[in-house]
Amino acid sequence: MATDPKSKGKKLNNKQEKENKPADTWKKAGSQADKKDKTARRRILPIWLRIILVVLFSAAALIIGLMIGYGVLGDGNPTDALKLDTWKHILDIVTKTE
Repeated sequence: MATDPKSKGKKLNNKQEKENKPADTWKKAGSQADKKDKTARRRILPIWLRIILVVLFSAAALIIGLMIGYGVLGDGNPTDALKLDTWKHILDIVTKTE
């Protein structure tokens, strides 16, 4: 940050720094004519595709996490984590219906 020579070492905030700079050292954001000439920004991946990718990656992370948790940490077969019978058995244990 710059210091104001008149303020005996007091630091200036951003607004004061811009006011003290000469006009040629910083540029304005643009005039009205420049804003009218701008075209719309083209995205590499559309928003709908981003949403689909997030859902797919989340599902893949869930499946991989289930397989690691059941197979590696739980000493079971990792593919058993994807079977419906395994989850019915786990649900029966949790709800104590068996």
